[in-house]
Amino acid sequence: MDALNIAREYETVQYIVIKIGEEQYGIDISFIDNIVRMQSITRVPHVQAYFAGVINIRGEVVPVMSLRLKMGLEADEYTNKTRIIIVKTDNNAPIGLIVDEVREVVTLDERSIDQVIHDSKVDETYINGIGKNGDTLISLLDINTVVSDKDNS
Repeated sequence: MDALNIAREYETVQYIVIKIGEEQYGIDISFIDNIVRMQSITRVPHVQAYFAGVINIRGEVVPVMSLRLKMGLEADEYTNKTRIIIVKTDNNAPIGLIVDEVREVVTLDERSIDQVIHDSKVDETYINGIGKNGDTLISLLDINTVVSDKDNS
């Protein structure tokens, strides 16, 4: 009984696990508004290179960004697994994130998350922790930082 009470003391968070290239990332499910299949994106001139354009979701125009380009990786290659994840940040503005694949939902408790120590010489501001799900490591994205207008490249 004591083990059960101890387990209840740890807060759990659900994460959507996505793939970008060969790496797995987690997005706190509380930020997720919708997940849609890849669709036609209307380009917008004179924006940062990582903004793909805008899409129409239920009558709302939503800006879409490439997580690959935002993170300094090679350009997206769209497949039948490519998805746009619509997230709502702390300012409640929706934004779409292009990801290679949506894998699963995992529940992690605070014991299975290691915090990332930020070094001023290393730009790791997009990651706020590393989750351990069995033998798999999942980099946990800080969505508010990822979608901020600051261009870290």
